[in-house]
Amino acid sequence: MAGAANLRRAFEREPDAPLTVGIEEELMLLDPVTYDLAPRAREVLDRLDGDARFVPEMPAAQLEIVGPPAATVDEAAAAVAAARADLAAAARDLALPAGAGVHPFAAAEGVLMRGARYEAMLAEYGPVARRQLVFGLHVHVAVAGADRALAVFNALRGHLPELAALGANAPYYEGLDTGLASMRPKLCDILPRQGVPPAIGSWDELAAAFDWARRAGRMADPSQWWYEARLHPRLGTIEVRVPDSQTTLGESAALAAVVHALVGRLVERHDAGEPLATPATWRIAENRWSACRHGLDGTLADLETGESRPTRERLGQLLDDLEPAARRLGCTAGLAAARGLARDNGAQRQRAVASERGVIGLAEWLADRFLG
Repeated sequence: MAGAANLRRAFEREPDAPLTVGIEEELMLLDPVTYDLAPRAREVLDRLDGDARFVPEMPAAQLEIVGPPAATVDEAAAAVAAARADLAAAARDLALPAGAGVHPFAAAEGVLMRGARYEAMLAEYGPVARRQLVFGLHVHVAVAGADRALAVFNALRGHLPELAALGANAPYYEGLDTGLASMRPKLCDILPRQGVPPAIGSWDELAAAFDWARRAGRMADPSQWWYEARLHPRLGTIEVRVPDSQTTLGESAALAAVVHALVGRLVERHDAGEPLATPATWRIAENRWSACRHGLDGTLADLETGESRPTRERLGQLLDDLEPAARRLGCTAGLAAARGLARDNGAQRQRAVASERGVIGLAEWLADRFLG
């Protein structure tokens, strides 16, 4: 495991280095006839012939698009749009790509990819590894300065429930309405190192955590630090992993804009000498449950006072606060789209579609909107 100096090195860029942004999407592959999950990722990857934009994941019915760092969310989204089109072309006649946090009716356990990495996970976690049929949206923002990045990360943790509510897109599981805005967090919770990340007091503390996990045989490398946000020690980014995979690229870009502006705003506050709060993990987790259960229709509590307000009200205030940073970062269009998500997110749209077309029709609808 890397020591603290090596972990810091990835973040030690010039102080005025741009806050670049990158988008990663974990996507499902569906059978073109039944719309069930299709474990054909290896075949699709073979057709893509080593294209580095596409990587396998543990489920054999999942591929991830890895977008490059970009100056703006619009540039990042354009790269992912091209990748979505190329993925759909490569999968033609094999599978239909689609985006959601979980599949609406697939069986709980699925086929895993073959390979030493995934076989090691199966050996460690047993059959529950086959239940990790979960699909997330990941947004990376590069923050220059290791101590600056650490302070921003610790404060950002407190906003993960807002992002979870905005990006909730998985109300159905095994053909039933779960009553949750997103089933994905509860499936992720089966494995260790999930949910709200712990506050990190120093880079020495993070290095010691990685080293302990390695020596204990709990974690092969830092990529298995699976929390809903993390400091990425190879890329030098703050990676937000809490939203569900989104059905359309426009929805992914809207969430990326919120993350980009939020990180930008926290950086500005840090640089102005304002102390950034490090909220208690358990309090954030209480809000996480509300976001998981109720999505936009719940309440979120102030992490200091405990005062609860409607989630939509909290989101509206957050988006208002982020407007100046969004203008400076060139992501005002994405922030405007996020206001639409704050009124009507993926979970609500899925329920509306399923009420008319059933869960099979819902899966078909997800696939039809992939390039929309």
